[in-house]
Amino acid sequence: MTPLNEVEISKTIIDAYHRTLLDCLTSDVAIVGAGPSGLVAAHLLAKAGVKVTILEKRLSPGGGVWGGGMGMNVAVVQDEAVPLLREMGIRAKQGRDGLYAVDAVELGAGLCWNAVQAGATLLNLTIVEDVCVSQQRVTGVVINRSLIAENLPVDPIVLSAKAVLDGTGHEAALVQALRKRRLLTGDAAECGEGPMNAPLGERFVVDRAGEVFPGLWIAGMSVSATLGGPRMGPIFGGMLLSGQRVAALISAALKQI
Repeated sequence: MTPLNEVEISKTIIDAYHRTLLDCLTSDVAIVGAGPSGLVAAHLLAKAGVKVTILEKRLSPGGGVWGGGMGMNVAVVQDEAVPLLREMGIRAKQGRDGLYAVDAVELGAGLCWNAVQAGATLLNLTIVEDVCVSQQRVTGVVINRSLIAENLPVDPIVLSAKAVLDGTGHEAALVQALRKRRLLTGDAAECGEGPMNAPLGERFVVDRAGEVFPGLWIAGMSVSATLGGPRMGPIFGGMLLSGQRVAALISAALKQI
């Protein structure tokens, strides 16, 4: 076995991480929240050659996928989402009424694997405290270490991006950052998430995924939390398809910048 030196181990970690961090300070797209919609968007954008950085405040990416419904680690998707899963090498077992069961661990791990293998960079334990706005456009995010930001008055740093995606789910954290400054208008200015209605909610998060402020996009449950759509419970097809839709919209928008 290769002789080991504790200091060299530490140097390897520090050197590799900070090379990555320096490279991420400027991205084409910053995706905040490594849930299902954000990971799908990251995979598709990175696969198309877009420079993507994903920021996740928790230790483990994947959002609410891992728990399935009430801690039973089975995720449900509808048949429209199955081709996307197959493209990503994630298996789905046909059930009843056009529904498919997916092992939640395989889904969470598969979404993470596909995003990173496509070329996206994922920084976990990284919280977004705020957004950067210049000339009425979101131009980046203000980031900090999760446990530091939540406990100590330590200043953050900034990551710039041509487009920012709020994939923070029920929190809609970046949308809230604009709301408190009264920068949003229309439905996005005041609406909050509605009560559960799975059929309407699944359609809502796909159809309404898009740009809510110049440079700021929403996908997944952030769509419902921003625009007043219903929540939908332990079904994830809409999350995946919402990420797919917003990736196409962002890709088209980047070509105009």
